[in-house]
Amino acid sequence: MAGILDLLGSDLGKTIISGVAGSTGQDTNKTSSVLTMALPVLMKAMQRNASTPEGAEGLMGAITKKHDGSILDNLGDLFNGGVDKNVVQDGGNILGHILGNKQQGVEQVIGQKAGIDSGSVANILKVAAPILMGVLGKQSRQNGVSNSGDLGGLLGGLLGGNSTQKEQSFLEKILDADGDGSVIDDVAGMVLGGGNQQKSSGGGLLGGLLGGLFGKK
Repeated sequence: MAGILDLLGSDLGKTIISGVAGSTGQDTNKTSSVLTMALPVLMKAMQRNASTPEGAEGLMGAITKKHDGSILDNLGDLFNGGVDKNVVQDGGNILGHILGNKQQGVEQVIGQKAGIDSGSVANILKVAAPILMGVLGKQSRQNGVSNSGDLGGLLGGLLGGNSTQKEQSFLEKILDADGDGSVIDDVAGMVLGGGNQQKSSGGGLLGGLLGGLFGKK
């Protein structure tokens, strides 16, 4: 199964990035940076939520009834002339459900790293969230996921399956961001690989989870 960052490097991913950038009035490169950081974080948050029976059933219901992947078949219509406000509202609801009280901290961390304000990050993610749910819905159908108990494996596969411990730690740190600045500093050090931290990671963090962040894909 292709990972979520492989998707961003594909032709479909480029269409998504350019469409989201155009719909939100953001620079394409910065939009790409935001999505490269944010989508694995959102997937990890969904994986967390799906670790409980209630959370898994709720997510399964969403991708079965509403987010079945059909949105990916109509991206031209979705982005042509601006994204429908109902899609944006849906995206906001998805983010609130997935991230809960961590949403503002996550947007702040990603905005600081991408070089844009957290409000712009929020706008990008509101458009991207329904598309991400569509990806999940499509993958669930293609892989024959028919019950909530199999969602953990599906989400793990989209996260890359073999993610290193450092990459998983990075995702957890962002999700635990509380906006006090300390986690932002920690994450900045991990992403930028300051000094010995980059050497100790063996390039795994930058080369794996954030491989597309600086145009490597």
